[in-house]
Amino acid sequence: MADRGSVLQTPDGRYIVVRGRLWRASDPGLDPDTRARHVAALMDARRAVKAAKASEDATALAKARRAVDAAKVLLGERGPVWWTDGAPDLGRHMVQNTPYAAWFKGLGDKTP
Repeated sequence: MADRGSVLQTPDGRYIVVRGRLWRASDPGLDPDTRARHVAALMDARRAVKAAKASEDATALAKARRAVDAAKVLLGERGPVWWTDGAPDLGRHMVQNTPYAAWFKGLGDKTP
């Protein structure tokens, strides 16, 4: 099991598990500088979402949400999958309903 601090990651590194749901992990093949740029863009976009919500600016909110989506695509968390073996994207599925179910159940109380 890969572990990013307290984030539970599937053994193949494709997903993180949050409250029993799979979310696609970022592409591990990104070089550190590229990853850092995309993460910075994602954080800027998330701050813009917060500001737009606070100001109740629907146009700014839509623009900020598009920026979040674009950054997530560049990180590999959305859009085409970054793995090449033809496995489907199981993102947003409950882990118990996926091929990872036995692995997850086997963790028992060891989940973060």
